[in-house]
Amino acid sequence: MDITFELASALNVQALRLADEKQVSIAVAVVDAHGELVSFSRMNNVAFHAAVLAQNKAYTAARDRQPTANLAAWAKETGKDMGYWTDPRFTGIQGGVPIYQDGNVIGAIGISGMSEQDDAALAQAAIDAIK
Repeated sequence: MDITFELASALNVQALRLADEKQVSIAVAVVDAHGELVSFSRMNNVAFHAAVLAQNKAYTAARDRQPTANLAAWAKETGKDMGYWTDPRFTGIQGGVPIYQDGNVIGAIGISGMSEQDDAALAQAAIDAIK
């Protein structure tokens, strides 16, 4: 089961709303369970590289079925680098969070534009506000 366009759009709008409340600029990407882009926005004044990072964070969280922060921690603990996954889009930068429905990953959201921790918190807050 994959995320619907309606849910992906709602998550995108919610993330933008939360960023606006915090008076920060972000890029937000929502992908399906395979990591394919469903909804994307880049706010004014956000760094250009944030757009790529948001998409890669969402892609990684969907494909690996866990937050990107977990992947970074595992790589650090085992001494493996990101090349281990042989996918150049995989990232351990925090801010990618999977979206679950009925215990299954249906997609993921990626946020970029703030600190890694703030990106991850905003991604989870967007999910929590919609579900």
